[in-house]
Amino acid sequence: MEFKEFNQYKKNIDERYDKYCPSYILDDGSIFYIEPNFYTQLINLKLHFDKEFDKLISSIVEITKRNKKVIFTGNFDSPLVNKEGFIYRDINDLLAYNHLSIDIKINPESDWKD
Repeated sequence: MEFKEFNQYKKNIDERYDKYCPSYILDDGSIFYIEPNFYTQLINLKLHFDKEFDKLISSIVEITKRNKKVIFTGNFDSPLVNKEGFIYRDINDLLAYNHLSIDIKINPESDWKD
């Protein structure tokens, strides 16, 4: 699985996760994983923040350089990647880092509830 937004970074070889969750190595040796659900959420942000999208991608690199080992997950409760010594960040963390938010309008009368 390849995510074109990260093609400029060196691919990390991790046989355990490579099939479904790519990881990348930055010039300073920092490593980040992008889970598929996170990537889907990230791409969907482009609909809301087209002008800021490149900054969102850059922020992933900034967060990784600051923390050295990061897994960008779609779900904190059930991450696909479990690695010792890594921190987890989700799409809300990325939005907060960029001082962005999405107002999701939910119909309280909908039958589609948890």
